[in-house]
Amino acid sequence: MGNLFIIFVGAILVNNFVLSRFLGICPFLGVSKQVETAAGMGMAVTFVMTMAGIITWLIQKFILETLHIEFLQTIAFILVIASLVQFVEIFLQKASPTLYQALGVFLPLITTNCAVLGLALLNIQFKYNLLQTIVHSIGAALGFSLAIVLFAGIREKLELSNIPEPFKGFPIALLTASLMSMAFFGFAGLV
Repeated sequence: MGNLFIIFVGAILVNNFVLSRFLGICPFLGVSKQVETAAGMGMAVTFVMTMAGIITWLIQKFILETLHIEFLQTIAFILVIASLVQFVEIFLQKASPTLYQALGVFLPLITTNCAVLGLALLNIQFKYNLLQTIVHSIGAALGFSLAIVLFAGIREKLELSNIPEPFKGFPIALLTASLMSMAFFGFAGLV
């Protein structure tokens, strides 16, 4: 049980996919101007990452390894991720059209979000069992959501601040992301 807690906390804080592994930077920078939009993207990515982690582990263990076709791993994993993203896109279009429009082009880009594929591949590389895969997938997804919502909150505050002209917009966003990354590096001693 303690091992599961370490995997969970490690995935959220110590090995945060955005701030430590530098995966999923595109939606992190692109959808983080408002907290509401960032929270919506965080929920969508949380669902996709969690389900993709579980489904890809099952496919790896019960299909790819059983039939000795591990070389199809990347293609199979991307198909699973693309299917999940299509499901989320259809759901958001019906349930929350405003969030669907706010996410815009970044919603279909979850398919190519390297954090989702990276999670699926890392679960296999670390040789996690199903329970560890579920815990790691949820932790990594919540870590992504935590990072993007915190970053969006800081960016909203920065919009109201007096920032020198050369640093306005994207430069201050990159500086902020780098400072957040350094702050999360402080969690390295936790696990």
